[in-house]
Amino acid sequence: MSNRAESVLVGLIGEGVMPSLTPPMHEREADVQGLRLLYRPLDLLELALPAAAVGDLLTAAQRMGFNGLNITHPCKQLVLEHLDEISDDARRLGAVNTVLLQDGRFIGHNTDFSGFGSALADGLPNAKLDRVVQLGAGGAGSAVAYALLKAGVSTLDLVDMDPARAAERAAELGELFPAATVTPRTPGELHQIMPLTNGLVHCTPIGMAAHPGLPLDMDLVEPRHWVADIVYRPIETQLVREARAKGCDVLDGGRMAVGQAADAFKLITGLEADRDRMRAHFLELIAVEDAAAPQLAKAGN
Repeated sequence: MSNRAESVLVGLIGEGVMPSLTPPMHEREADVQGLRLLYRPLDLLELALPAAAVGDLLTAAQRMGFNGLNITHPCKQLVLEHLDEISDDARRLGAVNTVLLQDGRFIGHNTDFSGFGSALADGLPNAKLDRVVQLGAGGAGSAVAYALLKAGVSTLDLVDMDPARAAERAAELGELFPAATVTPRTPGELHQIMPLTNGLVHCTPIGMAAHPGLPLDMDLVEPRHWVADIVYRPIETQLVREARAKGCDVLDGGRMAVGQAADAFKLITGLEADRDRMRAHFLELIAVEDAAAPQLAKAGN
């Protein structure tokens, strides 16, 4: 879609998506580029709809003239059966977070993995990728692990509290990337593998505003390690802050958030997003949230 005289209608399907920063990021970037774009969250909780209704929402969006949809929890896998075409990477991942509505067809893509891949390349361009430890093998962790292996990581240690989940994910990734070594690990093995790794990627909820704290003993982190976090609320997690203080090169979670949004923006509009500009806007939105939080807390008392 390159005709700037056209308007673009985009939606976000998922649970609890009303506070998402993706809509304002897309709308601001479109404004700067002279494109009229309207982005609306379609919150399953607000609509009182089950996740299984994602197919019905796709059909409704098509009838109402939507150009594209972002898909988030808990619909990234459920949406697959309703698509006419799926990109190779999304098919391999078994998850879709962006759907294009074109010529009466639904076309699925995944920008979670590509968003982290571009974040890693832009934010840590000199990161050594021989061996990486990843904490968390859940949904977001799957996309990140896929991105790491696609970026050239030769040895990936997948650490998860659930040994079965780590083993299942490692087996799946091992089949997709046979030249790499993907090993399931438990947190108890970190003291053995951290001295052997180049970098650490964190993909669990620990560090979020509702789950403060650290995902590992920081004594295991050395200044030579690079450290990436995908948590972006707050943007400066305790992990990022303490790793930076140790002298590590760090990547905050905002990089992935912007990366996936920029990739989705290009897929839907056909226009290349200015990632630096989009990140500056993202940080502005986060700062506004942070400033409002104490006032909201005071009002609630």
